[in-house]
Amino acid sequence: MKFFAVLALCIVGAIAHPLTSDEAALVKSSWAQVKHNEVDILYTVFKAYPDIQARFPQFAGKDLDTIKTSGQFATHATRIVSFLSELIALSGSESNLSAIYGLISKMGTDHKNRGITQTQFNKFRTALVSYISSNVAWGDNVAAAWTHALDNVYTAVFQIVTA
Repeated sequence: MKFFAVLALCIVGAIAHPLTSDEAALVKSSWAQVKHNEVDILYTVFKAYPDIQARFPQFAGKDLDTIKTSGQFATHATRIVSFLSELIALSGSESNLSAIYGLISKMGTDHKNRGITQTQFNKFRTALVSYISSNVAWGDNVAAAWTHALDNVYTAVFQIVTA
């Protein structure tokens, strides 16, 4: 029990530097421009990193261009993007930190149980940022806001994945 209390404190500490309202606004406005492209986002991740696709039993070993048009692919892409949308919607308000922690904690635990590594999380991040930056107005301010947001999330997730 003590372990979980310490882990919770570490995770809360990792997100103790929440986004400013300006950073949150930049992340939210850029995300709003792409969040309805769920299939394209997941396709971009799988195309860039086939080893991530291989981690999904329902997609492993299948032709990406073929599965991209399937309902199963669209459903899973929507799950991933909806999770990100929920985190982003909560960002920018310190009063939402416990809700953000709860979401990150569950996602981290679920992915730890599936054997997902820090390397795979980082690959996902790279592909996600590549997709967003290629599809929205992307300046240094937007890049910095996304870096801050993802650093917060990934620091917390890595504390869970490596625990």
